[in-house]
Amino acid sequence: MDLHEQLKKLFPDHEPLAEEKAEETPHELFIQQEPMVCKYEKRKGKPTTIIEGYSGSEEDFRILAKELKTKLSVGGTFKDNTIIIQGDYRDKIMETLKSKGFKVKRVGG
Repeated sequence: MDLHEQLKKLFPDHEPLAEEKAEETPHELFIQQEPMVCKYEKRKGKPTTIIEGYSGSEEDFRILAKELKTKLSVGGTFKDNTIIIQGDYRDKIMETLKSKGFKVKRVGG
């Protein structure tokens, strides 16, 4: 006997409310005209990919950072209006950003 059947026995006159689920609309990122910079650096001997030059809101840039990190399954951070991704993922990041409509410029080798 599941919970719903038990509740019906306890409260036979009760009519359950129709559950309304609010549909979440995906957040629209601000698409800028000037290109973002995607560069490669070594920090403390380890490769990092740095994305900077976004002129939208800081919250949009944080959302973009989270999307990139989850898509690539890598670690990273958002700090001082730059996204720092662990590892050299310039090609994959540039493809992802271009598919979202951003212009990206590759810097540093």
